[in-house]
Amino acid sequence: MHTFDQALTLPSGSTLKNRLLMSPMTTRQSFFNGTVTQNEINYYAKRAKGLGAVITGAANVEAGGKGWPGELSIADDEMLPELTQLASAIKAQGAKAIIQIFHGGRMTNAATLSGVQPVSASAVAAERPDAETPRAMTVAEIHTTIAAFGAATRRAIQAGFDGVELHGANTYLLQQFFSPHSNRRTDDYGGDREKRYTFIAEVLDAVFAAVKKYATKPFIVGYRFSPEEFETPGIRFADTLWLLTKLRETKLDYLHLSLNRYDRVARGDDYQAHSLLAYAHEALQGKIPLIGVGGVRTRTDVTNVLHDAELVAVGQQLLFDPAWPLKLASNNDAAIFTGNFADAMAYTKFETPLAEFLNERYQSTPNI
Repeated sequence: MHTFDQALTLPSGSTLKNRLLMSPMTTRQSFFNGTVTQNEINYYAKRAKGLGAVITGAANVEAGGKGWPGELSIADDEMLPELTQLASAIKAQGAKAIIQIFHGGRMTNAATLSGVQPVSASAVAAERPDAETPRAMTVAEIHTTIAAFGAATRRAIQAGFDGVELHGANTYLLQQFFSPHSNRRTDDYGGDREKRYTFIAEVLDAVFAAVKKYATKPFIVGYRFSPEEFETPGIRFADTLWLLTKLRETKLDYLHLSLNRYDRVARGDDYQAHSLLAYAHEALQGKIPLIGVGGVRTRTDVTNVLHDAELVAVGQQLLFDPAWPLKLASNNDAAIFTGNFADAMAYTKFETPLAEFLNERYQSTPNI
């Protein structure tokens, strides 16, 4: 059993000073074209102190992969000056700076894409209100998107980030290719699990090729995944455990389980004896570090997660309690914020776009 204050050297050779990370959260603070704003830079810098690493909210690798307004973009070299400022601000606080990169796939809409139809593995709409039917990507477009993940990795390196996290969770494009719900293809990119994994494998190849070509020091590459889908057909936890047997043999530095509660158990009848986190950890066989996440607020939560993971990511607690890791490290647990997040909105100052987004979130049911 490890403690949160222990350093961890990842497979690439990059060392995190402790086991605490800021989990990637949507903030909608970027300009309409995806450029980082000063507010956004300040927001991350304020929360980076005392953490081993900060993982930013999702940055799209292509214009057609934009999931929502106010989203970060890493799709063009003209984003580099502000991305460099963001990486520097996080690193100045002593934390590693990791940028999450993604493509929204069908989880966007034509309005967000300035009138362009969303794309996905197949022309199947997501099972959610007002979902638009995407257009199936051509093989040429798939290759272009794979190359875009590589180019985004190059930009992350050039901007001074310490790593990238591939967002293969929350039903975005990487997950859409692996899911039998969104992927009904009959070519090399669809079919059984192995063929639905092809896109993920090729994206990883493109990312690692960019690291090999451009990185002059160890560069972190992580992968976030969701355990199961609600749709039928859809990803079941057995599919995810199969995916982990593939990913654990790659050069990834860590895997990051996307959960709203770290102690959650599977929805199906199988895998009920332990938490999803515990099963995922077991499947990785110690080959790749695992990040646990979901409702972490106290020292006990941190200890519980580290029982079944090497690293622990913290999201909402850091929104309202930016000094949380410092309180933990100095044993000042009495000062840790334990109140209700929705209530805290009334007396916590956030800049306008983030405040609006959080008000929406805490007044409605969060979509996790």
